[in-house]
Amino acid sequence: MTDPRASGTRALPVEVSAGPRTAPDDRAPPAPPFLLDFYPLEEEKHTRLSRFFDALREGRFVTTRCPKDGSWHWPPRVACPTCHAEELVWTELPRSGTVYAFSALLAGAPMGMESDVPFVVGLVDLDGVPLRLFGRIAGTTWDRLRIGDRVDVEPFEVGGGRYFYRFRARPVPDPAPPGS
Repeated sequence: MTDPRASGTRALPVEVSAGPRTAPDDRAPPAPPFLLDFYPLEEEKHTRLSRFFDALREGRFVTTRCPKDGSWHWPPRVACPTCHAEELVWTELPRSGTVYAFSALLAGAPMGMESDVPFVVGLVDLDGVPLRLFGRIAGTTWDRLRIGDRVDVEPFEVGGGRYFYRFRARPVPDPAPPGS
């Protein structure tokens, strides 16, 4: 390996720090480096979609909709991908849906999620709107979940006062034993 100083180039210092990450129970792992952070900067000074994250903090679930062509957008947008209008309206979304497809992450989780393995991710058709969302499905195991199961949207804190959404499977009663 050659010394970068010998070629006239120099290595630039790289600082990798996302600051402290705490949760109400103080068990949240430290934040990953910024480039590996799955949850974006949520404040208005960082994104024009801050209203989505503000709504999650308030326990609401919203997206954008175009009043010109009526299209629903997921994820929320700042401009309509169909007609390019920028006058979008924030609209409440249903808080329930049906599992369309799912998979389990059994090994090789992304950084910061290793201790969560195994977990379920899936596609969910929201009730009453033409949207199919991808997300984590909590409250069940991959071997108990079935296509067609009902789930509810659940905002949750990911640490540091930041929020995201996931789905929570509705409890499914155990089947009655034969002959009962």
